Amino acid sequence: MSLDDLNLEYLLNNACCIAREAGDRIMEIYGEGFQVEHKSDRTPLTAADMAAHRHIVAGLRDLSPCLPILSEESDRIPFSERARWQTYWLVDPLDGTREFIKRNGEFTVNIALIHEHEPVLGVVAVPALDRLYSAARGLGAHRHEPAAAVGERIQVSRDRRTKPVIAGSRSHGTERMQQFLERVGEHELVSMGSSLKFCLVAEGKADLYPRLGPTSEWDTAAAQCVVCEAGGVVTDLGLSPLRYNTHDGILNPEFLVIADPTRDWERYLPD
Repeated sequence: MSLDDLNLEYLLNNACCIAREAGDRIMEIYGEGFQVEHKSDRTPLTAADMAAHRHIVAGLRDLSPCLPILSEESDRIPFSERARWQTYWLVDPLDGTREFIKRNGEFTVNIALIHEHEPVLGVVAVPALDRLYSAARGLGAHRHEPAAAVGERIQVSRDRRTKPVIAGSRSHGTERMQQFLERVGEHELVSMGSSLKFCLVAEGKADLYPRLGPTSEWDTAAAQCVVCEAGGVVTDLGLSPLRYNTHDGILNPEFLVIADPTRDWERYLPD
């Protein structure tokens, strides 16, 4: 299957609907209350994670029966099987479960379509704000607000602000991140949960999001597509684009989400 065989606009429109519906199910549980369990890796799990997972998987199977699906809440699929996938859906049904538990609204639904190791479609829904970000290869990146009939095209900022705006994790700060910020010097730090940090870069509200700590592929793929279609880049610390399903594990390398690729952020990285 080539990229030309994929009707990205059709798939994107339907993925947006599926993500919004999953967000509605999350918000129902958010309002009713929930218990918190923990998976084997000690990360939290709620009924909202599973409700969103079931809805998304069912919706994507109806939409594209021939394409496999990898979700954070799926049973583990061995790389021997995944290695044969040229095109597949990569899903985080509830990104930012810790923020969901804290009830700060900073959680998202992430749906990406991966083709030949690259995200070519991405949807990031923000249920608590009734907002959605969408992108697909060649179609640009858009932000959808509830009152708007159509999505608004978004682009990264190339302005060289006197104090660069840097997005950082609300729940996963690291010593390496602190060292990086000290090397940058004067800056404005915006702390936020989930893939919303990518979206801040994509819509021009932040210049950089450095992630100097572990993440999984389903955490980043959808938002990477949004950033790239908005004119930014998402790279490892060697400035190579993040790629997917290339090895046995599902962990990403540390990475940078950069609005202006001509700006040299690499020089601030800790040794």
